[in-house]
Amino acid sequence: MKKKFYITTAIDYVNAKPHIGHAFEKVIADALARWHRLKGDDVFFLTGTDENAQKNALAAGEEGIPVQKFVDRNSQFFVELCKRLNISYDRFIRTTETEHKKTAQRIFRKVFNKKDIYKGKYEGYYCTGCEAFITEKDLVNGKCPEHNKEPEWVSEDSYFFKLSEYKEKIEGFVKNYIVPESKKNEILERLKSEELKDLCVARSRLDWGIETPINKNFKIYVWFDALINYISGAKKGKKSYWPADVHVIGKGINWFHSVIWPAILLSAGYKPPKKLLVHGYLTVNGQKISKSLGNAIDPVELAEKYGADSIRYNLLRGSTFEDFDFSESELISRNNNELANKLGNLISRVSALAERYGIEKTSNKLLKNLKLNEIEKSFENFELNKALSLIFEFIDKCNLYVQENKIWETCNKKQLYELADSIKAIGILLFPFIPETSEKIAKIFNFKISFNEIPRLLKITKIKKGEILFKKI
Repeated sequence: MKKKFYITTAIDYVNAKPHIGHAFEKVIADALARWHRLKGDDVFFLTGTDENAQKNALAAGEEGIPVQKFVDRNSQFFVELCKRLNISYDRFIRTTETEHKKTAQRIFRKVFNKKDIYKGKYEGYYCTGCEAFITEKDLVNGKCPEHNKEPEWVSEDSYFFKLSEYKEKIEGFVKNYIVPESKKNEILERLKSEELKDLCVARSRLDWGIETPINKNFKIYVWFDALINYISGAKKGKKSYWPADVHVIGKGINWFHSVIWPAILLSAGYKPPKKLLVHGYLTVNGQKISKSLGNAIDPVELAEKYGADSIRYNLLRGSTFEDFDFSESELISRNNNELANKLGNLISRVSALAERYGIEKTSNKLLKNLKLNEIEKSFENFELNKALSLIFEFIDKCNLYVQENKIWETCNKKQLYELADSIKAIGILLFPFIPETSEKIAKIFNFKISFNEIPRLLKITKIKKGEILFKKI
């Protein structure tokens, strides 16, 4: 029986078009989903859009169009992003879907019936950008540090979830849940140093969102609604893939996923997710990329300009866990020096020589240079940049093998076979990162893209030199 692997991204607000930060998260999740498919697992990959947020309603109001029409249009920008970057999701969920609304209401009622939701009054600061209530000590110079804007003061009747009662259980759960260690420690320190307050889960001031099942004058607060997408979207036919094996999120929403989400699940009687992968931010000149800060980079335009695999490669070459600067100049440099010069040149030279002189089956001693166990370990630890570095380390070994043995002069068929068989391993291992290129390599050298094919010797077939994989920019 296949091993289940259920992975999610955060769902995106549709108040504006996606930026390169959205692309980064989706590419991380896609690489992990593709890796597990390579390994033969039963993979379910969920992404989608968060459409019930107040910020979406405000943006629609600014354009003067109905909110539903606004979110219908803008959600398609994210569908297009996935298409352009070859994101292999199994389900794209929208939180305005009827099935999601029913699930959110059902879980809300379940928690209410457990007496974990009660009516009260909320007074305090609210950041529309975060869709979150924040305390005065969270502010930096009177502004939300995440969005660099002053929050509004609100006072309203609300329904609250008894989050405070779950503090001890959450502290125990978090210790084996969050990756990397630094992000886990941030949450543990906050739980230790702060009083865990009850959470507002339904508001009366909103005219957009899902009605609560207990009072039609209140809308379910967006985080209680949005987080439930991981359950409402986890179905394929009658089969549910819950619990999630990995939630992939940005560090700005760590608290919601590591404290609030597990507490809701515990109250509602659901199994908790297994891992929370918290990635860093992309930056421009050291500043976070975001729509609100006005420095967003359009990933669809980039993909049109440079191709999906160049974008994917550049994003996954950076750190999974730490912030790193994104620039077009770095993208061009990596495309030219690593993808074109190293990978592209190897495929071009070996396929041309193999087409001309043929190959002769032999054992592949060259493959011993491939650190396959380390690559597997890197994927297990979510260190995608490390896995990619190890694959390119082997590509360098293969290029060196060509140079040292002067294959273009000797035309040694057995050495050409070793190289062709090594390229098979390279093509398979690169599939999570640059799938379109991997498929081209597989077509040239006639192999199946599956992890099990790596130790099997390449079948002798007619190899024909293909198109140039990466053109110099």
